[in-house]
Amino acid sequence: MMDIAKRRELAREVLAGYVSGAAAATQATARALARVGDARAIVLVEGISDQIALDTLAARRGRDLEGEGVLIVPIGGAQAIGRFLTLFGPERSDVRLAGLYDAREEDIFRRSLERARFGSHLTRVDLERLGFHVCVEDLEDELIRAVGPGPVEGVLDSQGDLGSFRTLQKQPAWRGQSIDAQMRRFLGSGARRKLRYARLLVESLDLAQVPRALDAVLAHD
Repeated sequence: MMDIAKRRELAREVLAGYVSGAAAATQATARALARVGDARAIVLVEGISDQIALDTLAARRGRDLEGEGVLIVPIGGAQAIGRFLTLFGPERSDVRLAGLYDAREEDIFRRSLERARFGSHLTRVDLERLGFHVCVEDLEDELIRAVGPGPVEGVLDSQGDLGSFRTLQKQPAWRGQSIDAQMRRFLGSGARRKLRYARLLVESLDLAQVPRALDAVLAHD
């Protein structure tokens, strides 16, 4: 059986094409925007973990997003959405726009879309019609529910992280919380961990159980 050190090294190699650290969002956004000229569809996502999840899902579906001209752009947080809607607003009829956002950021996305003249008094149904789909509560929550807590623990174990997760479960602040909440906290508690498990959990998905938001945003292009 492959040892923990080797598994972690392989994970680092897989993520080598993505950036992390203090300047991660800026670098990832710049890399994506450098390819805008070839895009026929642009998917705006809050962060790099969302980008990895969608890239991984597309690959599992047998799609080549780059070859199709579909560009996933991590914008560095919901507060930046207005700037990107200005860049790729409704007057850009040559590019189809879509987006993925967390439930807690829905008001920001709605107001920004309205200010960018995508419509007025937008409802969630209107946002979906425009191609913007919500993760409830966030990407990690969607993936945990889709994969299931038991299989998620199996993925943690395969990466040598199950012991660390058990330690979190014993902490006073998390003891007695639901296992879904504990897993969300664990997966979201480090930048590299978020990136690594975005890929691993999507790879573990039953393709008949893909979170609706992820399927819908990739189908919108």
